[in-house]
Amino acid sequence: MNPELTTQGPVTCLNVTGLGEPGGTEHLSAISALHAVAGAMGGPAGPLEGLWWVEDERPGLQVPREQWRWHLLLPLPAAPEPGRLEQARESVRASGAAVDRVRVAVFTEGPCVQMLHHGPFSEEPVTLKAMEEFMDEHALVPNGPHHEVYLTAFDDPDPRTLLRQPVRPA
Repeated sequence: MNPELTTQGPVTCLNVTGLGEPGGTEHLSAISALHAVAGAMGGPAGPLEGLWWVEDERPGLQVPREQWRWHLLLPLPAAPEPGRLEQARESVRASGAAVDRVRVAVFTEGPCVQMLHHGPFSEEPVTLKAMEEFMDEHALVPNGPHHEVYLTAFDDPDPRTLLRQPVRPA
């Protein structure tokens, strides 16, 4: 797949915001909480998505992973009924998951460059480079956090991740 320009507009999600490396304690705790609450809400959700950014002058991949910031998302088919999130939290509170961190959020990214990455996360820089070259060719610059849609489980031997970057004219 080659990079393509798309428009991504409002998506209602369950959301947990955090700081720390992918696969670290904080990250895994957030994933557990999202899935516990989504399961208690009873409707379809997913796939898991992540918005990633750093608060540093250096490019993101040069910043230590424990300093990465993120929103983890599970898209919902529609906004939940009033009170439904609170009911779901209460019903799974005994699980020990950090359910109070789960919020409902609406994200609108607008124009984005996206590309399917097929392979391990460690090889994403190759796909990101192709996306950057596409952005340069089309006079576009980043306009928000790097976005990943996890199309397969993290332990899948043949992983696929949709990489997305919100953009604006340079």
